[in-house]
Amino acid sequence: MKTSTLSALVVVTSLAAAPGALAQDAAAGKTSFNKCLACHAIGEGAKNKVGPVLNGLDGRHSGSVEGYSYSDANKNSGITWNKDVFLEYIKDPKAKIPGTKMIFAGIKNEKEAGDLWAYVASFDKDGKTK
Repeated sequence: MKTSTLSALVVVTSLAAAPGALAQDAAAGKTSFNKCLACHAIGEGAKNKVGPVLNGLDGRHSGSVEGYSYSDANKNSGITWNKDVFLEYIKDPKAKIPGTKMIFAGIKNEKEAGDLWAYVASFDKDGKTK
């Protein structure tokens, strides 16, 4: 009886912990964003650099940041940014949008990519954290 109760407790605890183990971490994403800083800015007062400002990326149409000169590929991609699209894109930008100007090898690690999305998605269009 004690063994079956203990086994059930272990299973329930494991199931409860599993989602947390895969949870996205915006703080870790901020560290990953250091890979993006040479080309992109985010937050209040951010300005376009080599790449566009990433404020308000979640729900934004590709190629739509005012004042940034996008490639035709980005402008015509038909992409609306969300978590799934971002995760696919950040693995290999040139595969997702052939002809993009973005020169970046990508982030293959799913946890790191998810953390990066959590960080980027935490900013609204004005650069304020949500």
